[in-house]
Amino acid sequence: MLLSGRAPPAAACRPQSGARVTPFRPAFKQASRTRSSVRAQPDDEVTGGKSIDAAGAGTSFTSPGWLTQLNMLWGGKGNVPVANAQPDDIKDLLGGALFQALYKWMTESGPIYLLPTGPVSSFLVISDPAAAKHVLRATDNSQRNIYNKGLVAEVATFLFGVGFAIAGGDVWKARRRAVGPSLHRAYLEVMIDRVFGASSLFAADKLRVAARSGAPVNMEALFSQLTLDIIGKSVFNYDFNALTTDSPLIQAVYTALKETEQRATDLLPLWKIPALGWLIPRQRKALLAVELIRKTTTDLIRKCKEMVDEEEMRAASAAAETGQDYLNDSDPSVLRFLIAAREEVDSTQLRDDLLSMLVAGHETTGSALTWTLYLLVQNPDKLAKAVAEVGAVMGDRLAPTMADFGQLRYVMRCVNESMRLYPHPPVLLRRAIIEDELPGGFKVPAGQDVMISVYNIHHSPAVWDDPESFIPERFGPLDGPVPSEINTDFKYIPFSGGPRKCVGDQFALMEAVVALAVLLRQYDFSLVPNQKIGMTTGATIHTTDGLYMYVKERSAAGQQAPAGAAVALA
Repeated sequence: MLLSGRAPPAAACRPQSGARVTPFRPAFKQASRTRSSVRAQPDDEVTGGKSIDAAGAGTSFTSPGWLTQLNMLWGGKGNVPVANAQPDDIKDLLGGALFQALYKWMTESGPIYLLPTGPVSSFLVISDPAAAKHVLRATDNSQRNIYNKGLVAEVATFLFGVGFAIAGGDVWKARRRAVGPSLHRAYLEVMIDRVFGASSLFAADKLRVAARSGAPVNMEALFSQLTLDIIGKSVFNYDFNALTTDSPLIQAVYTALKETEQRATDLLPLWKIPALGWLIPRQRKALLAVELIRKTTTDLIRKCKEMVDEEEMRAASAAAETGQDYLNDSDPSVLRFLIAAREEVDSTQLRDDLLSMLVAGHETTGSALTWTLYLLVQNPDKLAKAVAEVGAVMGDRLAPTMADFGQLRYVMRCVNESMRLYPHPPVLLRRAIIEDELPGGFKVPAGQDVMISVYNIHHSPAVWDDPESFIPERFGPLDGPVPSEINTDFKYIPFSGGPRKCVGDQFALMEAVVALAVLLRQYDFSLVPNQKIGMTTGATIHTTDGLYMYVKERSAAGQQAPAGAAVALA
């Protein structure tokens, strides 16, 4: 489980026709190649004020000026500069835009600095690829990681329990070994046709009504529903029917993730007092959400165990009667794989492992699809190339095959570039188990909390040329490797890196490419004019009020570039 914030690409700040949004203005001095805006400044004539997440406002904050002064007075951390956080910065933090401020402080203090969170406590903020690589991969003499999940594990245990997403040590190693093989290539090949393609086609059918009526569609909501249905079928072999019914599970996931983020920045961590959990409205709401998520997961595990037991009885009967093995491939889900393996693992551990996959798999891919489509509509020339590739590769097919997937290279690059501009999550948290030293000689004491700003690394002009522009071609020839932390030397880390890299990275990329190909094959998208697109956080970057688009059916032969208007982003 990882935390996140929000910030727009500066390339989207040009006022053009289309949705109506709050313009961004520079909030600090910077070199000409740095991003052109960091903190939103409201233009009352346009919007009446800054768009923030009201649910999070006023509940938690980090590092006002008095904490900065106290921390510096008490000595800081040796040779590491301390961020000059001011009370005005809390406006961003309360709005959920933590890494807008992180970028500002990077330009002032450098790629490695301290962010005070109390008189003697702080985050060591890292915006340098080499330092991030060191933290994510460093081991001791016994080959054990010397940085653990730290604060993430503390604040997310109420949601993930003992799941592999936050577990450490031997528990994590054992569960990673168990879960990893379930996402094998043969499984992914089955998922492309049975789940990714079929679910995306269902979403496309749902869009047809809006396309013919001219009604706007909230694409963020549709992508959230689509990815929940996909994760339900692929992990649990269960249809949440999120595309056809209002699923309370979606809101429960958002509520629980929001609580996790708020706990990470609470100066008064009342959540550490169990007796207060049901007395504080915010925490009570989160606990009820977790109850629903866990109950749903537990019920699915029970049903799958009953099914596997029944299949084993049939298999034994078939072998006795015919001498042949009984084969049932109707359920290739991760849950069935894990139960059929007959591991010695209790139901709570299995529940928490699967819950990790449910939350992370649904949330991140839905957000990635939202912002990829947004960026494509913002850049008609890029969209034209993607649409042309889909038509050339898929021909008359409405959904891609496994062979097609390997040829949808430009669509893949569009997803890759979207995840650079909008990384999910934009912040990774770790804690030093023992004393360490970063490249460059920065000392890290044992117990120090570390914040790797993925967003800063992805947007740094010291790392990327023209970092604020959407340029899918920046990763090299299309027949070259898909960008990763390895072939970019940790300049690109949307799935983290090192031993704890996201186990479902290939699943997520394949799901996103297939969904985009299905929709671009059939439809032309354009942004609804005069909408205000603000952003908020859960575990990923969300819009505050949705991403509304008009949808127009495209003929089978018509693969022309759509005539969508670009918008600025608030």
